[in-house]
Amino acid sequence: MAKLYDKHLKVVLNKKHEKQFTLTDGEGLGARVSAHGKVRWQFRYKIDSQSKRIDLGDYPALSLLKARDAAKQCREWLAEGFDPKQKRSLKREQTLRPVSIKEALEYWLVEYAEDNRANASKHRSQFERHLYPYIGDLPLDQTETRHWIECFDRIRKGIAGKQKAAPVAAGYVLQNAKQALRFCRVRRYATSRVLDDLTISDVGNKQKKKDRVLSHQELIDVWALVNSSRLMPYYSNLIKLLIIFGSRTQEIRLSKWNEWDFTEGLWTVPKSHSKTGDKIVRPIPESLVPWLLDLKANADMSDQILGDLKTPETVSQQGRKLWKKLGHEEKWTLHDLRRTLATRLNELSIAPHVVEQLLGHSLGGVMSIYNRSQYLPEKKAALEMWLDRLDLLANPIDNVLLINRN
Repeated sequence: MAKLYDKHLKVVLNKKHEKQFTLTDGEGLGARVSAHGKVRWQFRYKIDSQSKRIDLGDYPALSLLKARDAAKQCREWLAEGFDPKQKRSLKREQTLRPVSIKEALEYWLVEYAEDNRANASKHRSQFERHLYPYIGDLPLDQTETRHWIECFDRIRKGIAGKQKAAPVAAGYVLQNAKQALRFCRVRRYATSRVLDDLTISDVGNKQKKKDRVLSHQELIDVWALVNSSRLMPYYSNLIKLLIIFGSRTQEIRLSKWNEWDFTEGLWTVPKSHSKTGDKIVRPIPESLVPWLLDLKANADMSDQILGDLKTPETVSQQGRKLWKKLGHEEKWTLHDLRRTLATRLNELSIAPHVVEQLLGHSLGGVMSIYNRSQYLPEKKAALEMWLDRLDLLANPIDNVLLINRN
């Protein structure tokens, strides 16, 4: 069968004809010519002996070569067992309205992170600051690795006068973005592998393993600070609870009064506030109850135990200033209070698995599978001992020797 050439199409294009007719190119491809001379490409095929056709586009907007490519794609879909009309419709919808980078990352945040990551709000905040303004509206499947690297480089190097260099944050954003794109890919929401080959060292730095533990004198300084009026009540109460329980900052920051059962004497951190996704149960020391009840009475009807809900960035910024405020020589952060409690409890001969439970860590090995005990009596005894030690640090008694004052 003779193939079509452009000259055949140009002869009939935009010319008057008695009736419509079709010029055949072969292998299912034809050009339907209307009575007014409009030329439209069509692909004809059969499924279960039923004749079907697809409009591919108009000539000359869709050239002869492009029309042949489109017909070839239809034949391949048909050979694979797909209806070309349905496949082309889906492909066209994806092309005309592709999933943007912002939509893909938000899909992960809403469908996964908000239920499984206690730091979901932090992840969104970082995306909103570092990614959305620059590449958020770009189609995910059309972006290249370089587009993302430009964003990571801005985080790593900083922006003069606007943003400090943050190489660790660059790696953190990369990790979350990679997980988000994998989640979208597995869920068949959107597909992109542009970040697969990138590692943290390609865009920034890994977070260094920290070992900062406050000395007894530093801890005395902090304890005295939170029991004074030198800090805003929000931060005094936050840091006091961090010192006592060794919890993560977000567990206190997000905590509501319905988590605190004063009848049973338990504080239950819900899964949604836990970094590990597991519920954390901590006993409330009896000596702490009067202070907590006063705190609740002065909460002005707020559900939040701290009376307000501040962003993690705001809290972190305040925490980074405390070591200077107290005149300490070596920097420490709010998270180091958690490590300090763990270290000091071990010095008090508290069993390691009890300390791990207080911290909200998952027990390792077979213990995580078979041992479901909360060790509540042991945790309560450990916290009571810790409060006694804090009281002794703040109010030393003559002839009482504190072991290891460093």
